[in-house]
Amino acid sequence: MSIEIRNVSKRFGSFVALDDVNLTIPTGQLTALLGPSGGGKSTLLRIVAGLDFADEGTVAIEGIEATDLPAQKRNVGFVFQHYAAFKHLTVARNVAFGLEIRKRPKAEIKARVQELLELVHLDQFGDRLPSQLSGGQRQRMALARALAVEPNVLLLDEPFGALDAKVRKELRDWLRRLHDEVPVTTVFVTHDQEEALEVADEIVVINEGRVEQIGTPDQLYDEPASDFVMSFLGPVTQFRGQAIRPHDIAVLASPAPGADAGTIERLNRVGFEVRIEVAVDGATTSVALTRAEARSLGLAEGSAVWLEPAPGVTMAG
Repeated sequence: MSIEIRNVSKRFGSFVALDDVNLTIPTGQLTALLGPSGGGKSTLLRIVAGLDFADEGTVAIEGIEATDLPAQKRNVGFVFQHYAAFKHLTVARNVAFGLEIRKRPKAEIKARVQELLELVHLDQFGDRLPSQLSGGQRQRMALARALAVEPNVLLLDEPFGALDAKVRKELRDWLRRLHDEVPVTTVFVTHDQEEALEVADEIVVINEGRVEQIGTPDQLYDEPASDFVMSFLGPVTQFRGQAIRPHDIAVLASPAPGADAGTIERLNRVGFEVRIEVAVDGATTSVALTRAEARSLGLAEGSAVWLEPAPGVTMAG
């Protein structure tokens, strides 16, 4: 196993950042640490990197006890949200930096830098300064720099958080493809549920310093272990007194056996999706439909509708 975290706890004064965390991350896997701000995910990442140290517990990387090792001896690549580029060095020199301080041969450095710049699609920008790149390009440069020294583990702390939504989407698609080409064990911190669901092989949900659940994106979304996990990994509404996802509710334009009658209080189109709020038995239930479904049903505010669980969705009781 690539990373073994055992009984790790960390406090900052009276604040408990991590509370007896146990986690195993297999070699070659892309793992997301997902949770709300202040939940402990970045603290855990920094402890793995050697930038912080646990008060209790142990960390092993590739079978080597790393709990007390300084960061420079862990062979870990680290990418921050803010690129931390050397502003006076070219893109190529930024990527080469880690190899130069390790005194690798010049020919080896040149070949490795060219290989990485091609990998991250920046080979035509090697002579530019970081200030001459876009935000997305600078983050790709930071990833190339982290990969240059061939780390055992690549750690990313909200790497796309400072970028706009469109660039974030492009970069997370790119990160997934890059990981498939260069399957270094990768752990990234995010509070973006969609990012974690789309990119990760496995997600670790962390809240208030504790691991709430570990599983594949499908497992966590379809089989949440707690109300917190369910609500954090996607929209949730109440129907028949139970938590359910808005797209797991079917809307009918006419009565049907077992369906609950309601009235549309609000209708809002968001891109391809139509979101409606339905008053049912004195409560409000949110439902998500495609634009085509809403059109076919002729929905409008004030319309009478009937709700039931969508086909294949089972509700307790």
